[in-house]
Parts: sequence; structure tokens; C-alpha cells
Amino acid sequence: MLNIPTAPKPAAQALSQDGLRLLSPSDLGAALPPGWLQGWTELTPSWDDLPPDAHLKDGGRYRKRRHSCFIQNLADGALVQTPHRAHWQPTDYNALHGGFERWFEAVDPAVAGAVAWTTLLSRLGRLFAQVRPVARWFIEAHQFRIDTAGGVGRPTPEGAHRDGVDFVVVMLVARRGVKGGETRVFDANGPHGLRFVMHEPLTTLLLDDARVIHETTPILPMQSGAVDGHRDTLVLTYRAGDFQSP
Repeated sequence: MLNIPTAPKPAAQALSQDGLRLLSPSDLGAALPPGWLQGWTELTPSWDDLPPDAHLKDGGRYRKRRHSCFIQNLADGALVQTPHRAHWQPTDYNALHGGFERWFEAVDPAVAGAVAWTTLLSRLGRLFAQVRPVARWFIEAHQFRIDTAGGVGRPTPEGAHRDGVDFVVVMLVARRGVKGGETRVFDANGPHGLRFVMHEPLTTLLLDDARVIHETTPILPMQSGAVDGHRDTLVLTYRAGDFQSP
């Protein structure tokens, strides 16, 4: 049964035993070097500059995003950004948007090359290697903004899903003027699950993608008629072997 213990286990232990770990902002900060938060705060305005997602098959205009890929070599810790590439998933994992190449604008170079960004990706990669030792991780990074300008925003229009990777990270960056957005995580092989709302920036969910499925429910404006509500996240996926491709 999935659970978030009242006395939280170390992240690697929780991922190994439970398939997930929810980190509070203080948990995340404790896993990162002093000064990281200041550097990260300088990057968060970049979520105001995300272009629209042109691939939404439900016709919505509620999602903006950027996407870039990285390879982390665990032997020497090197993290290298790849030449820009499409995001691709098989329809087995994403029936709505799978099966075709989706090109998004890249993460701004000033963000992707920032020490706070590379430190976050690298530290998480080393954590996941404690659970599943690998030579390298193939990492996809997605900056998302879901807004309520059209009345409703859908963080996961594909519904409850897996991503076809080894590990998934969902970090809340900001949440303003919205209600809803309940995160739901379910055992991939059973009925048990968790439901909670991520309210505080830097709250971070770590998932073993083989063991759980996840979704986030739609968001609505906190006040009727408001058009500036949004929910910003950073989603990272870590995969051994290679990136997913056709």
C-alpha cells in the first residue's frame, strides 16, 4: 500500500520500499548545497516566458512549456545538455499525445546552464542511482505553466499515466490564484493510492515510474472571472539506456 509515513524515511529508502517520496521544501533544501535557494529564486521568473504548447489535442490553450534534454554520467558526475530534440512517448504511455514527435522551444540557455539548475538535476540523478545503479541517466526537463485564462487548466490531460522512464520528479514552482490541482498517485498493480495538493513552492514528488501511476486534477480560478491564475511546475524524467524515440 502506498503511504507517506509520519516519520519520513530517507528518500532512497522510500523510493525502494514504497515507490515514491514527497519532499517538503525543507527536505529538498537539506539535500542541496548552501546558497542553492538563492540561485534557484533567480531562475523562477523564466516561467513567465514559456511559449504556448501547440500540441494539445483537446484544443486547449491552457498549457505553456519549454523542454530540453541532458545526459548525466554517474562515473564522473558530468551533466551535458544534448542538441535540441523532440519529446516523444509511445501511445502505450500517453494515448492522447503519444506516437508523434512534439517539438517545444528549448529551456533558456541562461536557465539550463545555471548552477542551481545543473546542481538540482545532478543531485537528483545521484539519488536515483542509489536506488537503481546505472552508468548514466538520460534526462528530460519540462518547464510547465498551466493557467486558468480559459476557465479551466489541465495539468495532465492524458489522465492517470506512467511516463515510460525510470524516475519522475514533479516540483511545484509556483501556485497563484487557483483551486484544485490535486495530485494523485496510485499503485500501478493495485487499488491503493494517495491524494494531496502541493501548495508550497519547492514541494517535490519523486516517483518510481515502474511502480506507480500519477495524475493531477484540473485547476480552476480561485475567484470567478479571474484570468491570471496559474500553476507552475518543473517535471524531470530520468531514464536508463537512452531517450524514448520512435
